[in-house]
Amino acid sequence: MFYRPEDGHGLPHNPFTAVVTPRPIAWVGTRGAAGDNLAPYSFFNAIAYEPPQVMFASTGRKDSLRNIEGTGVFSISIVEYTAREAMNMTSGPWPSETDEFTLAGVAKAECTTIPCPRVADAPATFECRLTEVITLPGRGNYLVLGVVTGVHLRDDCLVEGRFDVTRFQPVARSGYKDYTVVRELFQMTRPGET
Repeated sequence: MFYRPEDGHGLPHNPFTAVVTPRPIAWVGTRGAAGDNLAPYSFFNAIAYEPPQVMFASTGRKDSLRNIEGTGVFSISIVEYTAREAMNMTSGPWPSETDEFTLAGVAKAECTTIPCPRVADAPATFECRLTEVITLPGRGNYLVLGVVTGVHLRDDCLVEGRFDVTRFQPVARSGYKDYTVVRELFQMTRPGET
């Protein structure tokens, strides 16, 4: 099968997000005039080492985006398997004044380098300062770029000096209503490395 996106795919569900899988989930914490907000975004990734930088994309001008534009800061917590139901609860179309931390029963903590909430017991959290919001082609597509100013790592996820994802089993998004979890790792050495 081949299709041009502008012509449509003819399938009952859009295959695009199912092809780009698994996608890590950014559990984005923000603070705004209406209060604290927590929402998951599956168009997310790390994009640079030095300084460390991240991105996530929002479809629509949601509370997270408005709060980030207003404050210039946000946190990204990594979602573990045991928090999957709470993460899903925070994805709802709740009113702006809803504190999704409270709604989903997620423990909240303050960030260290920025005035922003974070998921207290997440395996890892990035504290981020906004560098740019880019309006992408299409209706309501926004790319949020940030530089990482602080990193929280949960102690039980550190094994012999390495951050071990098998300790918490990160959740990732596939297509449609499908998710996956990392339970197994394998190593490969790049050509020229020792």
